[in-house]
Amino acid sequence: MLKLIFREDKIVDRNNSFFDKIEKKTNVKQEDIFNLANSVSGANFKDEETVRNLIRQVAKLANKPVSKEKEDELVKMIINNNMPIDFSSLGKMFGKK
Repeated sequence: MLKLIFREDKIVDRNNSFFDKIEKKTNVKQEDIFNLANSVSGANFKDEETVRNLIRQVAKLANKPVSKEKEDELVKMIINNNMPIDFSSLGKMFGKK
């Protein structure tokens, strides 16, 4: 089980193997994931500009381009709380065309 402890606005990982696996698969550093998580803590996900900035940050971290059309679709879904929560739907949304 993964346990994270928040201490002085920093996250201390109790199970690095989880993040090691993520880093190997995505080439995104654990520190970058935590920095992103901290940056959106308390963010207003009803604000279009906030959501667009988040999408761009994630795309940059993952080194994956996001088309204007896909960004618009994601923004609309996030702002309206219509994001699918099951992996099958998410996979279809982000899958290769």
